[in-house]
Amino acid sequence: MTTLSPNVNSFPRHYRMITASDYRQVFSKPKRVSTPELLFLFSSNQQPDPRLGLAIAKKQLPLAVDRNRVKRLVRESFRINRCELSSLDIVVMARKSLLNMDNTQIRLQLDKLWRQVIRKGKSL
Repeated sequence: MTTLSPNVNSFPRHYRMITASDYRQVFSKPKRVSTPELLFLFSSNQQPDPRLGLAIAKKQLPLAVDRNRVKRLVRESFRINRCELSSLDIVVMARKSLLNMDNTQIRLQLDKLWRQVIRKGKSL
């Protein structure tokens, strides 16, 4: 019998922002980084790990398939970069212009934004 090791690419609950109060804390006094397509709001938290929240509005991306695609890409990108992130709560928001981008372009934008968050997060 083999034991299963924890999946390093999983997205367990302690890495997620769950409650409305978690989001409220970030929205109250956020630091921000953005591109014309994506907006990251973040603030420090009292947790040992960074946490991710997604606020992908139906108004910005009307089709569920588009919202779900963006969420998958953001989660994947977060999992890759979470080792470098300090104790931050990060909310990702999408804008309409994201519809005109393919997955590779979105990944490049996400990488750029994560580098900015990592740099600015060190000063919090």
